[in-house]
Amino acid sequence: MSRFREIALRKLASLGPRYLPFADAATEDLPLGRLLRLSLFQVTVGMALVLLVGTLNRVMIVELAVPATIVGVMVSLPLVFAPFRALIGFKSDIHTSALGWRRVPYIWKGTLLQFGGFAIMPFALLVLSGFQEAHDAPAWIGISGAALAFLLVGAGAHMVQTVGLALATDLAPPEDQPKVVGLMYVMMLIGMGASALVFGWLLDPYTPARLVQVIQGAAVVTVALNILALWKQEARDRKRAMTPTVKPDFNESWRDFVRGIGTRTRLVAIGLGTTGFGMADVILEPFGGQVLDMTVSGTTKLTAALAAGGLVGFALASKVLTNGYSPLRLARIGAVAGIPGFVAIILAAPMDSLALLVAGTMLTGFGAGLFGHGTLTETMRAAPKEHIGLALGAWGAVQATCAGVAVTIGGAIRDIILAMPVTAEYGAATPYYPVFAIEIVLLILALAVMQPLISRGIAVAGRQPAE
Repeated sequence: MSRFREIALRKLASLGPRYLPFADAATEDLPLGRLLRLSLFQVTVGMALVLLVGTLNRVMIVELAVPATIVGVMVSLPLVFAPFRALIGFKSDIHTSALGWRRVPYIWKGTLLQFGGFAIMPFALLVLSGFQEAHDAPAWIGISGAALAFLLVGAGAHMVQTVGLALATDLAPPEDQPKVVGLMYVMMLIGMGASALVFGWLLDPYTPARLVQVIQGAAVVTVALNILALWKQEARDRKRAMTPTVKPDFNESWRDFVRGIGTRTRLVAIGLGTTGFGMADVILEPFGGQVLDMTVSGTTKLTAALAAGGLVGFALASKVLTNGYSPLRLARIGAVAGIPGFVAIILAAPMDSLALLVAGTMLTGFGAGLFGHGTLTETMRAAPKEHIGLALGAWGAVQATCAGVAVTIGGAIRDIILAMPVTAEYGAATPYYPVFAIEIVLLILALAVMQPLISRGIAVAGRQPAE
């Protein structure tokens, strides 16, 4: 029996690096099992993203009849905390608890924020929609309750993801840090895809009672998985806890970080590309439901298709970056791939083609995966070792802020055009076309901003003079 177990473990170990992206980041000191367990915090973040950006925005717009502008604002509320990701990462770089932990206290605080938001969210949404007994409730109660729920979940997700990625880089050797962080993002995509399928199954058919059960179940799963992810990951260092240190100033550290040549330009490109890929997030599922008559379960699977495309993109990125390919060139390929993806989504309505919509969704996910991993790897390689948390926070701050702004703008454009007479004349897809077209333009702008960086072949090791 023992011999059979050893053979089975060897087989699993050999399959991991072959079929799981970034599994070759595992080492003797940081085995694959420990890496995968740590990555569970990304699964919970992916689950939160699916609920906020995918399932809930469809349910709020279609089933609960909440205006898309309000939905866009709610979904984008987490961006209030997005700019603080750089500060959170910096604080976790220099934090010392009584046990010498730096990262664990912040991840735990973020987990509790997520749990609190999920606990009150379904009831706040039902009050916001005026469901049954809440039909005569003051509007401010539903709006403020939903806003608080989205803020708590968003703040917790930002904190958990930023500090969790920093912890992953702490545990990995410097040469393997990009691959380890890449593995974390692959697990987030897997969590998004699996969560989308599970939520779609649980909400078919949709009822308000099921909505409450699903969201509160997500709260419990979030706490359980994050505890499992953190268990015995960061070593306790009492010596560090007892040693007085002079903590650096955030403003000085930030100025030191942005001195890297190309840093500001790279952050602008990240913002444009993220906005280009993110504007459709709040309207993609309503587009499928109102234009192609898809069910809640069916439109939720669009999010799964988006995650599947992103997973393929990250897998390809893992292979080519390991072989020395330029991260910025890879990001450029991702932006280029997103353009025909949005064209396919636009054409899906007049052709009444569900297959074309799914294919376009997967292609945009694929492009976003290449773009995200390419810019992430470039950012990490540009950062000095002592600023890893700050660099990851800066990348996440720009990405999350622009994603939130994109969601708000996308929902607002849809509502404004929906209120115009042109919608009745040209069909249900009319309010969605301009959003997809703007995304194509933004991706083209991101390509234009990245091109000088690629052409100059910027070296990003260590500190460089300011731009």
